Amino acid sequence: MNAACAKLRKRMKEKGHSDEVTELVVKSVQSFAVYGFPESHAISFALLAYASAWYKVHRAPEFYASLLNNQPMGFYSSATLIKDAQRRGLHFLPVSVCESEWNCTVIDDSTVRLGLCVVNGLRQEHAAHLLLERMRQPFTSVADFNLRTKLTKPEQRTLARIGALSGLSAHRRDALWQVELPFDSESLFAKPATPPPTTPLAPMTSWERMHADHSGMNLSIGKHPMRLLRDRVPQAWRAADLAQGANGTYVQIAGQVICRQRPGTAKGFVFISLEDETGVANAIVVPKLFERCRLLITSESFLVIEGPLQNYENVIHIKAQRIFPLPAPEMQLAESHDFR
Repeated sequence: MNAACAKLRKRMKEKGHSDEVTELVVKSVQSFAVYGFPESHAISFALLAYASAWYKVHRAPEFYASLLNNQPMGFYSSATLIKDAQRRGLHFLPVSVCESEWNCTVIDDSTVRLGLCVVNGLRQEHAAHLLLERMRQPFTSVADFNLRTKLTKPEQRTLARIGALSGLSAHRRDALWQVELPFDSESLFAKPATPPPTTPLAPMTSWERMHADHSGMNLSIGKHPMRLLRDRVPQAWRAADLAQGANGTYVQIAGQVICRQRPGTAKGFVFISLEDETGVANAIVVPKLFERCRLLITSESFLVIEGPLQNYENVIHIKAQRIFPLPAPEMQLAESHDFR
């Protein structure tokens, strides 16, 4: 900018402008340089926010499918995006080796099919071979799928664990049993072993399916974990009910930690977002409380937070006064998005 102003002064002098007018123009240009970039940045983000909001309201399936297809990105995880979409009436179909494409795909105005891209550890080139084989001829069994796709054993196990082989088996554990049946996939005459008529393994429980989903995809289209944990904190307010509370009401909230923020400009204040089965609740933690509960806040996947409700023009926070863990040893969830 200094170089540009020097050039500006020179050319204005050549044009015969007075020193007073020249300095006034130069000062105006230099002043704009102080806020010009933030202004254009703000306009750019405003346009993105407007366009995103329009798509979310009017073309929700395309909006959410696009976000899921471009992870990791943005502020919220895939698990949180899916729960937000479900609360808005969108329906998700599970990953299926018989139906899914690589990307998540829009089925109709209210339905999205999860794609193979959400499966942890599944290489895209292996998925491409899977899709070519399926196009050539539909899979008839788990054994047929294993023989023709020749995925790695970890890939087979993950697909079985998350239910992606359910169209070829009785249930997830049946699929896990079948992917372990031995056969020589390199032999030209390889034939899959005939599976037993019934598997000796029982179907997964709700907790086990949720655990399998999060470990295999970092998301679940089933119940939110807090629906299964709600009985442990019956006095906690649901996120959706906080808007009905009066400003200053002492409340307790509980949920899965989806975001922790400690901005450098916030003077040590920490902002925590807890998600439950109804939405997201936000809490503010003062520096002294954060230092006292640092390990708890930064390491627990589920928290219970108590404090007065701050409701100003429907901008709702809890000013944390007490924080303690909500034990959920059954669950292994995707890590929260933390910003410091």
